[in-house]
Amino acid sequence: MEYSTVILPLLIGYFLDLILGDPRWLPHPIRLFGNAIAYGEEQLNTSPFTYQKGRLLTIILLISTLLFFYILHIITTPYPIAYYTCASIFVFYSLANKSLIDEGKAVFKALQEGIESGRKRLSWIVGRETDQLNSQQVKTAVFETLSENLSDGVIAPLFYYALFGVTGAMMYKMINTLDSMIGYKNKRYLHFGRFAAKLDDVANYIPARITAFLMLLVTFKLHKISFVLQYGKQHSSPNAGYPEAALAAILDCRFGGPNYYHGKLVDKPYIGNNDRILTHDEIKKVAWINQKVTFTFISFICSVYYFL
Repeated sequence: MEYSTVILPLLIGYFLDLILGDPRWLPHPIRLFGNAIAYGEEQLNTSPFTYQKGRLLTIILLISTLLFFYILHIITTPYPIAYYTCASIFVFYSLANKSLIDEGKAVFKALQEGIESGRKRLSWIVGRETDQLNSQQVKTAVFETLSENLSDGVIAPLFYYALFGVTGAMMYKMINTLDSMIGYKNKRYLHFGRFAAKLDDVANYIPARITAFLMLLVTFKLHKISFVLQYGKQHSSPNAGYPEAALAAILDCRFGGPNYYHGKLVDKPYIGNNDRILTHDEIKKVAWINQKVTFTFISFICSVYYFL
């Protein structure tokens, strides 16, 4: 592929996300993905052969995504304006950095109004139960989410865009949406969503570690790589622990620990051992880390394609 066909949509999509984020009024393909997953789950999540049906749904949705975006690529390629417009829009749709940062800041702002406001706003962006969390736990949850979703919502789609173009980025988004909707280890989804959850683990394996490395790189904390390697693997997820450990190392704080999910206490291991009080102003530092990591990875992709 020519340099401009990859890099121009990448830069336009990046700047659109930087400016717009994810306005609720704007139609978004992830909502379409979610609707398709919800419909398929409603039709197929029944006994017997629950695991096989979940795997079938995942494969059908991924093949459909592949075919749609591959055909779109073929149709638009002969027409530069159509190609660059479509490619830029879908790069924009694949990124969630500004919305992620804005939601994190909104929780901190709500927390200043009172603990109940902070808990309620946090419940919009996390899966854990928030009604019993104290101020420290709310802040911890925000930082864990910002670091984990920096990988899931930014670096991973960029990684697959760099390898496979818009088709790769959107297929990753389908995998990630499947995991976020049916990848839970509860009675309803344990078997039906197992294939999607494992596929998401595979898809995020490299991006999660790239994210952790970049977080240390942009904060000049590469000497704390041993901390990340030690604590990253202790997380229940094979991937989420690495960016979380990187941020814990950067902030010299402690993440993890027990939390309630869907009425069940999940005793997650701690990441780090400095149980210090997190301050309100640290959200600015964490947001800036996310921005620098995104910019650095995009710059790296541009450099690689320039020298290819």
